[in-house]
Order: sequence, then C-alpha cells, then structure tokens
Amino acid sequence: MKKVLTALAGVAMAATTLVAVPSSAQAAPYCGITWGSLADRTTFAYSSATVRNVRAGQHTCYDRLVIDIRGNLRGYDVRYVSAVYTEGEGRRVPLLGAADLQIVVNAPAYNINTGASTYNPVNRNNIVNLAGYTTFRQAAYLGSFEGQTSFGLGVRARLPFRTFVIKDATTTRLVIDVAHRW
Repeated sequence: MKKVLTALAGVAMAATTLVAVPSSAQAAPYCGITWGSLADRTTFAYSSATVRNVRAGQHTCYDRLVIDIRGNLRGYDVRYVSAVYTEGEGRRVPLLGAADLQIVVNAPAYNINTGASTYNPVNRNNIVNLAGYTTFRQAAYLGSFEGQTSFGLGVRARLPFRTFVIKDATTTRLVIDVAHRW
C-alpha cells in the first residue's frame, strides 16, 4: 500500500510541475493585426482617374487615411522612407513623427485635358486635422506631376500598415491603415 501511495504522490507532483511550467507560445498579435511594415505596391498603368479628396479616421486599433479618387485607380506605392519630397521639384518636406510613409497614387490631382486642379488643399503641409490621433502626426500633400500624386504621412513610429482599395461605380478609395502598436 505504501508503494501505491508513493507512486500516486509522484504522479501528482509531476502533473503539478507540468502545469506550472510557463508556456513558450507567442502572445496573440495586437488586435489580431498581422500586417507588416514593408512596402506595398501595385503595378502602375496609365489612368484617367483623378484625386478628389483626402480624409482620416480613428479606430480602436489603428488610424486610417483614405484617398478618394474619381475613376479607376491603376496603381499605388506605399512605403516607409527616410524623407519625403515634393513632386516635380524634389524639395524635402519634414514631417512630424518618428517615421515617414510615402504614398504615391497613379492618378493626377488635375484634369488631364484642361489642367484644372481636382484636389487643392488649403494647407499642403496639413491636409487633414490629426489632433488627438494615436498614430498619425501629420499628412502632407507633396504634389502632382506627370500623372501621379504623392502624399507624406508622418507617424509616431515605424508601425505595421496595410493598404487596400475599395471601388464602387464611380469612385475608388485607397485606404491606408497604420496600427497603434506592434
């Protein structure tokens, strides 16, 4: 009987030890976000689409920038860069925040037939009000030249982002979400 009790006590101790060992499994990603911070680019093709508006929104896990385009967007390039520059003249534009996202859309901010502006923000260095945003610090219009339009987005740090396109009958929206943290 003593041998049986000793054996049961040994099994109980082993089970307790197994339960007490901390797990080496990774924690779940922040808000389920599995995005990265590498460039997101599609192929560029000629487009008669035009940039119409830029707006921003706050969400629980990320901040969002939306570029409204009339027509069918035929390419974009979104990536972290060491600095952003104006289209055409190449003048450096300093942005608030510790990291700069460069956003290039293959759509002009002007009518290709008349040259009339289709997007002309009041303040090129602050195109949307980002006061109180968790991640975004500054959004700037870098210009439109030879059929493409560029924006700079200053963010708090180099954080994960995703881009995607939403289309309806007449409008395309390029959406850029930047997570609040890794």
